[in-house]
Amino acid sequence: MMRLLKFGLALAALAAPALAQNAAAPSKYGADDTHGAMNNLSPDETLAAARLVKTGKVYALGIVTGPDSPVWPGRSYSVAVMGIDDGGGAPIGKGKATGHDDVLMTFVGIGTQLDGFGHIGIDRVHYNGVHARDFYRPNGVTKFGTESIRPTATRGVLLDMAKHYGVDQLKPGTAFNRAEIEAAAKAAKVVIRKGDVVLFHTGWMKLAKTDPKQFISVQPGLGKEGAEYLASLGVVMVGADTAALEAIPFENPEYPFIVHQTLLTKTGVHILENVNTADLAADGATEFMFVLGQPRFQGTVQAVVNPIAIR
Repeated sequence: MMRLLKFGLALAALAAPALAQNAAAPSKYGADDTHGAMNNLSPDETLAAARLVKTGKVYALGIVTGPDSPVWPGRSYSVAVMGIDDGGGAPIGKGKATGHDDVLMTFVGIGTQLDGFGHIGIDRVHYNGVHARDFYRPNGVTKFGTESIRPTATRGVLLDMAKHYGVDQLKPGTAFNRAEIEAAAKAAKVVIRKGDVVLFHTGWMKLAKTDPKQFISVQPGLGKEGAEYLASLGVVMVGADTAALEAIPFENPEYPFIVHQTLLTKTGVHILENVNTADLAADGATEFMFVLGQPRFQGTVQAVVNPIAIR
């Protein structure tokens, strides 16, 4: 019996590393942490980023979001605009005030978007080992809502992966990892540092208007090893000009959205999708000040955003 017990314990020890790979481990920032890698932001990082501004040129990194935006199946966008009057159709008061109000009916995982930690988990366990049952509510999450993500003003780095591969647009399923990231960073003469936001230009955004179905269904993107590497450097956000950030078809079909799990669930790094990187790439921009103040809608797991780059 003792030999059987020892054998069982040995098997459990062998299995533990494999199980750990699929688990949402406790955060290195503390048992109660909800901010993840955003803890790497600091006033010093903001001041250093401000010193990168030389020309004052401002780039809108968000795409226009509307009814024709490419969306994942099941998501939609619509807006209703109504006139403002005195209730009877006439202008208001002696000043004849008139105007409009609007009602937006949309998924917030549409257009250029920020993913919070409540978006993707591992077997219903999310960042810092928090189970979905402890924060998910149909009328809004009670933890990890995007309204609690810290405002960001830090250094942004653009890695032009299309340029690295010598193409205008990467092929779908192309996954770039540590070797490719290091090579692209070296070519750009930048060193990725703690507190950075790293964006990838793949050229894939061109399909958003010409072939929106293909734009969503397949795409190039970040690989699992690349995600682990970036997280190890202490970056706070990773984004790309694609709808999923990671490569589709997936590197391993048995592990869909493993890059999301690696960044959001395991390492607390936020994800940006559908980022307009074309203008930065056209200007050869490699580093800049990155600014983001997301809308503070309570209880959402994603947010439509318009990040700003300033050079």
